[in-house]
Amino acid sequence: MSQHLAPQGGRRIRVLMADDHGMVRIGLKAMVAETEIDIVGDVETGEAAIRYALENDVDVVLLDVRMPEGDGLYALGRIRLERPHLPILMLSTFDNPTYVARAVALGANGYLLKNCTRDQLLAAIRAAANGETVWTREELRRVTGALATPRFGADVDVPLTHRESEVLKQLALGLTNKEIANQLHISYETVKEHVQHILRKIGVADRTQAAVWAVRNKLV
Repeated sequence: MSQHLAPQGGRRIRVLMADDHGMVRIGLKAMVAETEIDIVGDVETGEAAIRYALENDVDVVLLDVRMPEGDGLYALGRIRLERPHLPILMLSTFDNPTYVARAVALGANGYLLKNCTRDQLLAAIRAAANGETVWTREELRRVTGALATPRFGADVDVPLTHRESEVLKQLALGLTNKEIANQLHISYETVKEHVQHILRKIGVADRTQAAVWAVRNKLV
């Protein structure tokens, strides 16, 4: 990631941070200390992030992906509907192509891993505050195929069963087959069969493309 200069004129950057782990929030505050970046909001859930972002004046939103009460990608989509130009960066432990593809499809300004350096974090926040995206070529290359999947119109009826729809929603949230099996109380082998049927029915090649299809068809 290239370095970006701080905004000109001494402007402070007001950041909303949403993460359900207290130690992560403490660490992020320490990383931006003594810079022009101010953590003005500090919340633990997706719903709290949505409320704060829509009710307060912030310059950048930092969203964890996995949080209770609406995950970060759900919050991203909700905030985008009301404040389409508000810069939003995703922050996650998980280098998950499904998460990355959904973040791109929903209009995030970038996707940072929690093991990023302080310089990378500061550069990303400053770039986002200036209205820039901070996607790397590698991140975009990984999801190009998924984002190029056909946009099925609302009038196209894909005959998914109720259980297949449930599995697709969980898959689009980034869960593994094992996690889906636990969530839906079905066997791992049954989940594998459902995933194969889903990919065939909606005409995509892999889970990442299926996740993007689910986002575009408002299933998640």
